[in-house]
Amino acid sequence: MEISKTEDLNTLIRHAEKHCAARGTRLTAKRKQVLTGLIRSDRALSAYELVDFCKQQFGESLSAMSTYRILDFLEQMHLAHKLNSTNKFVACEHICRDHEHGVPQFLICHKCNSIKELTINPSTMTHIATDAHNEGFTLLSPQLEINCLCEACANQDA
Repeated sequence: MEISKTEDLNTLIRHAEKHCAARGTRLTAKRKQVLTGLIRSDRALSAYELVDFCKQQFGESLSAMSTYRILDFLEQMHLAHKLNSTNKFVACEHICRDHEHGVPQFLICHKCNSIKELTINPSTMTHIATDAHNEGFTLLSPQLEINCLCEACANQDA
């Protein structure tokens, strides 16, 4: 996740704390550490990579199970997303937005694993779900994960 000049790490964490408090929950110290790892990363991270991050950055020993519980919480609070194709996690790029946003779509570079989160109109997913239903399938996840090649990697190949 790219942190802009106006949305530095502290601003994002403060907003996440307010977001959780408004929903009657807390962004505990360990939850902040895991969220910080996701925000600082330029790629999706596994629970085990986050365990290592917390150990290196904060001297905090988290078990993988605790990390998965924290990631589940962050997903429920719409502060992080799980990428089903890789079983890794990214910070939501819309942490500082108080309004509901559309369905997440992830562009994932298959070479460097950089990720860009976009949103698509929920009506698009309704059409996809209808098409799937017409073919005898039920849509299990509304998010889209699209395998791509980022501009930087494409330029390296040129």
